[in-house]
Amino acid sequence: MLCAFEVPRAELSAYGVFTVSDTDDDDVKRVHGMVEKPSPEEAPSTFAAAGRYLLDRAIFDALDRITPGAGGELQLTDAVALLIAEDHPVHVVVHRGGRHDLGNPGGYVRAFVDFALQDPDYGPDLRAWLAARLNG
Repeated sequence: MLCAFEVPRAELSAYGVFTVSDTDDDDVKRVHGMVEKPSPEEAPSTFAAAGRYLLDRAIFDALDRITPGAGGELQLTDAVALLIAEDHPVHVVVHRGGRHDLGNPGGYVRAFVDFALQDPDYGPDLRAWLAARLNG
């Protein structure tokens, strides 16, 4: 079971994107493949990998059978792809809540600010400083 989120088509080239089919549950999709950072035109869906996994023990056998990939390392995504190719059931749960993309500095700053604003010790002063900064 993997986690996915829907991404606007124009932004898909920053993510791994799943090839999926529907199940009886709108928030669960069967995975048939994955494309890393496709162009918006070539993306098989708008469901992107969120990097969260709940894996069956079959993943260990798959890891034993793959060869090193990017960086000369065994890649978890290659082992998952092997399971998919062997028709092992792999699904995604679509996360529909909020999220922060920590894969870029702008996303990290937004996450930091959101969490700091919620902190009772830092939030009030940060909120006042941001308001003054934005109005100045």
